[in-house]
Amino acid sequence: MVQAKVSISDEQNMFINQFRSFGFKNKSLMFRNALDLLKKEFKQIQLRKSADLYAEIYSSDKETRGLTESALNDWPE
Repeated sequence: MVQAKVSISDEQNMFINQFRSFGFKNKSLMFRNALDLLKKEFKQIQLRKSADLYAEIYSSDKETRGLTESALNDWPE
């Protein structure tokens, strides 16, 4: 594993020192887990933005909506 030096506030340090009470074996495991959660959250935000953009484009494009509707008409029930 790669090691990295980070600076945290006193309040953050007090929080991370409670790693055992949160079920972690050590501070590094807690920190890695927190980064994984943050990474997942950023991916979700990007996905939502992308979906919103596609929805905006779809709602303003009559031709695409027409193609979708005609494809749905041929879709088996």
